[in-house]
Amino acid sequence: MDVRRRPVKPLYTSKDASAGEPLKQQEVSSPKASDALPLPLYLTNGLFFTMFFSVMYFLLVRWREKIRNSIPLHVVTLSELLAMVSLIASVIYLLGFFGIGFVQSFVSRSNSDSWDIEDENAEQLIIEEDSRRGPCAAATTLGCVVPPPPVRKIAPMVPLQPAKVALSQTEKPAPIIMPALSEDDEEIIQSVVQGKTPSYSLESKLGDCMRAASIRKEALQRITGKSLEGLPLEGFDYESILGQCCEMPVGYVQIPVGIAGPLLLDGREYSVPMATTEGCLVASTNRGCKAIFVSGGADSVLLRDGMTRAPVVRFSTAKRAAELKFFVEDPLNFETLSLMFNKSSRFARLQGIQCAIAGKNLYMRFSCSTGDAMGMNMVSKGVQNVLDYLQSEYPDMDVIGISGNFCSDKKPAAVNWIEGRGKSVVCEAIIKEEVVKKVLKTEVAALVELNMLKNLTGSAMAGALGGFNAHASNIVSAVYLATGQDPAQNVESSHCITMMEAVNDGKDLHVSVTMPSIEVGTVGGGTQLASQSACLNLLGVKGANRDAPGSNARLLATIVAGSVLAGELSLMSAISAGQLVKSHMKYNRSIKDISQVITSS
Repeated sequence: MDVRRRPVKPLYTSKDASAGEPLKQQEVSSPKASDALPLPLYLTNGLFFTMFFSVMYFLLVRWREKIRNSIPLHVVTLSELLAMVSLIASVIYLLGFFGIGFVQSFVSRSNSDSWDIEDENAEQLIIEEDSRRGPCAAATTLGCVVPPPPVRKIAPMVPLQPAKVALSQTEKPAPIIMPALSEDDEEIIQSVVQGKTPSYSLESKLGDCMRAASIRKEALQRITGKSLEGLPLEGFDYESILGQCCEMPVGYVQIPVGIAGPLLLDGREYSVPMATTEGCLVASTNRGCKAIFVSGGADSVLLRDGMTRAPVVRFSTAKRAAELKFFVEDPLNFETLSLMFNKSSRFARLQGIQCAIAGKNLYMRFSCSTGDAMGMNMVSKGVQNVLDYLQSEYPDMDVIGISGNFCSDKKPAAVNWIEGRGKSVVCEAIIKEEVVKKVLKTEVAALVELNMLKNLTGSAMAGALGGFNAHASNIVSAVYLATGQDPAQNVESSHCITMMEAVNDGKDLHVSVTMPSIEVGTVGGGTQLASQSACLNLLGVKGANRDAPGSNARLLATIVAGSVLAGELSLMSAISAGQLVKSHMKYNRSIKDISQVITSS
């Protein structure tokens, strides 16, 4: 590109330039910092420099004396006040002298050494060239400040960052779809984007949860420059989650719900809802339910029902910690501790306290029944009441935390595998020989051998903790999501050991699952949401049971165990018959022509 030195344009023009006359440069004298005093420049500079350093020295000496004599710095004498005024005057002069001189030097240098392209409309060409990269690129090049864009259907693209590689022509970012917004909403969005209004406070400020979610979503798109077009917003009751399920919502995630069953369990039939995105899972569990149904159904037994919480406290000596351990575990003191614990709720009932010592630290694992609630909040409140009582008896006790991980919540732990947490359930069924062959497409002996080598020996070789099963967590997670349980508690709730044995002279199959820590509830948390509440209603366990508190949650735990039994039976049969890969290739892959699947079935 040919370049040349551009002639300097005059900074000030005459008033008649608009009339078509040639522009004339006018001599305009600008004020100088040295005009502050009618003295030569070197004397003025020397005076202000001397005053600046003298006043600074005087103030530093005075402040040092105040600090030594414990005199507050804001107590100012007349001499100090005059000194500060002089200091301010000298600072203003020095800033003006050096600042104006620097600016004038920079402007003159830039005017004399400026280079540009050949065309007279250089700036316009730069703007047009940069506009091809995005509406903000030209402003970035010219160093201008762009006003906020007007409300449009499609938001402007984010300026290109120099550290990132530009997208290829075939890779175009998804457009950001903007809803029609009122002037008030647009003003609030701008406030959130600029950081003036916290996003978490929109619900309380607006009093409208749906509007708050919409504004938050739009603000998020503008801040990140990423489109949330696929995240639905409409069709959800955001007031139902306020203060209990989710903070700062911007939409909701769609998870399909399938139905497995009927599951014949303890003489009753259940249609089990399963929310999942994994192909084959519902179909496989449904096949297991069919095998159980035609074989006469499954039976379940609830072994234990108790949620746990384990605080950790510390003493100055291990001996002192042991004294509290003996006190807590003494049966004579249990009634008093139960009274303090149970006053937290009309459903909370203390069952026992198990203690463990690590040096001078004491862990107390409280276990209690919690009615139809999963019970974490309930047991935590009861534990806090007991700790307050023990603090009066043991004033040297230092409470480190309400939870010391000896509970143990949302983590694989041997204490839950051995002692249980939540609901402990065992579920069993006898599958007839002809059902194993016709429905499950395998043999009893093959299933027994596979279970021994895979679920028992293989898991032992892996050092599994509570994982002596094929895929219990698959079914637990799907049912939990559908019924509004805490999905993170799938960790300990999926503890399961699957047993298979040939019975009736080796003809039939006895299969069972033992799950010591199923943590479920039918009230509180996500169970009150519309979709999850509908799934609980389908199972007949919605809400609290007033006639027998806790029976709905216990029934849900047995349904979870029965569903796991069906899932284990079907998957193990598929592996035994060599059908696992074939079934996943058939049901777990996207096929555009669905008629092919229907025809082949």
